[in-house]
Formats: sequence, C-alpha cells, structure tokens
Amino acid sequence: MSNVPKPETAVGLTRTVVLVGLMGAGKSTVGRRLADRLGVRFVDSDAEIEAAADMTIPEIFERFDEQYFRDGERRVIARLLTDEPCILATGGGAFLSNENREMIDASGVSVWISADLETLWERVKGKASRPLLNGADPKGVLTELLEARYPLYETAEIMVDSASGDPHEVVVDAIVAALEKAGHLSATGGNEDKNEH
Repeated sequence: MSNVPKPETAVGLTRTVVLVGLMGAGKSTVGRRLADRLGVRFVDSDAEIEAAADMTIPEIFERFDEQYFRDGERRVIARLLTDEPCILATGGGAFLSNENREMIDASGVSVWISADLETLWERVKGKASRPLLNGADPKGVLTELLEARYPLYETAEIMVDSASGDPHEVVVDAIVAALEKAGHLSATGGNEDKNEH
C-alpha cells in the first residue's frame, strides 16, 4: 500500500492560496494542513511581519499603530504573491484593504474561511495574542468586526465553512475540492505514471 501514490501528489498549485477570515476562523491551523496536503510551503503573514519588525504584533500595535502594521502586512502579501505558489494565512484585517484585494485577485486566489460568531468567540476568548480584543467588551468588538468585515470577505473567490466541532481536515477537504473545481490545481502526476515499471 505504501507505494501507491497519494492523490495529493498528482496535483500542482497554480497560484498562491490566500486564506482570509476573522481571527479564530482557523486560517493558520487549516493553512498548515492544506500546505502539507498539497506539498507546498505554508506562510503566516503575521509571523512574517513579526520577523521583519523583530517585535510581536501586540508590541507593534503598542509602540506604533495599526497603520504601521497594515503597511508591513501589505508588503508581505505583495512579496509572497510573486514567489512560488504557497498557502498564505493572513490576519483578519488584511482583506479589508482595496490594494490587498486587488493584488490577491490579480496574482492569487482568495479563500474565505467562514465561521459564526459563537464558534469564533469560543476559539479566541481569553487569548492575549489578539490585540483588538484586549478591551472591556471583547465579544462586542468581535461582533462588530464580524458585521463590518463579512461583506468584504464575501467577495473572496472561494468560501468554505468552519463549523464548531468540525475537524480541520473537513475544511482542508472543502478547500481542495473548491480549488480543483475552480481550476487552481493542475495535474502534475503524468511523468510519475510514465516512469512506473
């Protein structure tokens, strides 16, 4: 059984897949598994920004401001869209920028991982790594973010749902199926078949 090629080795990613959605949607976790499935690199834009700034995101927000963070985010997205296709998990606000959306539309494929408010809240409550939720009413802020951002997330090319209790693999399977349907996965397994004895 071990010498039977897995289905995922017979597909190639034609564009960088940019995962968008609110905090708690599962972009990083799903992104890592999706990258493993497709045999490509996974990149988290927040981690790239932190590495470039040599600061954590909460420190960036505290020492500078959100605009400083967004500028770094835009540069990271622009750079990664010119590299080899990969899976890119973005911060919750990245897709709000017209410039980012235009870049992603031109050179990548946007995938919105959607989740309802209660699912998101269950995943993010009490986490200090979410600077936008550090105020007196974090769930209220999350609700406002959802209401403000979902209309823009809905413009993503692909939408998949992440429901409470669903294994991450369910979301990965849905994204792979949607990428195949949209023509963003190309067959690359032909040469391997020819070389089999």
